[in-house]
Amino acid sequence: MTIRVLLADDQALLRAGLRMIVDATPDLEVVGEAATGQEAVRLAANADVVLMDIRMPDLDGLAATRMITSDSALAATRVLILTTFEIDEYVFQALRAGASGFLGKSADPDEVRAAIRTIAAGDALLSAAATRSLIAQFLAAPEHTGASSASSASSAERLAVLTDREREVLALVAEGMSNEEIAQHLVVSPSTAKTHVNRAMAKLGARDRAQLVVIAYQSGLVTLR
Repeated sequence: MTIRVLLADDQALLRAGLRMIVDATPDLEVVGEAATGQEAVRLAANADVVLMDIRMPDLDGLAATRMITSDSALAATRVLILTTFEIDEYVFQALRAGASGFLGKSADPDEVRAAIRTIAAGDALLSAAATRSLIAQFLAAPEHTGASSASSASSAERLAVLTDREREVLALVAEGMSNEEIAQHLVVSPSTAKTHVNRAMAKLGARDRAQLVVIAYQSGLVTLR
C-alpha cells in the first residue's frame, strides 16, 4: 500500500528536497504541498502522513496540527513535526496538539523514509532519550513548575480505567520502549504487548503512542530520573 504524504513547509527549497526523497521511494507518494498552515489543514484529507513545519504564515504548525487531529474525519491522518532542532520548546506542545512525533530537518533520506513509515503504521517517532529530554524541558518551564497538586491528581484519575498490566505497559511506552522491547521486558509475546498498548490507547482516548507518553508524564505515572 502506498503511503500518501503531504509536505507542509513555507520553504520551497525544503519541500523540493523532501519531494525528491518521497517520490523516489516506491511505497511513498507526495499528494500535495502546503506553504501555510491553512493550506495544510485544507489538504490534510488527502494524506496519510503530514510532514508539518512549526513556523508557518497565517496559521502556525501547532494550530494546524491541533485542527487536523481534532477533526474526526481526519482520524487516520498522522502528523509528523519538522523541526530545525531535534528537541525544542515547541515539540512537547506539538505532541499535546496531537502530533505523532518529530523529525529534524537535517535528517538523511533514509531517516525521512523510516519516519514516514513509522508514523503511518500508528507508532510514535520518539526515542527514549528524546522523550526524556522533551519532558524535562516541559516540566522545567516556568509556567509548569507551579502546577497545583489538584491538577496532578485530576490527571492521575484518568489512569483509573486501566488494569495494573496496562499501567505497567503505559510506563514502559513512556520510557520509549517498542512493542518488542516491552514484550521482552514483561516476558510476553509482541502481539500481547501490542494488545495492551492498544487497549490503553482506547481507554485513555489517545491517538497513538506519542499521546500515551504525554499522558504518562502528566499523570505522574512516570517521572524523570
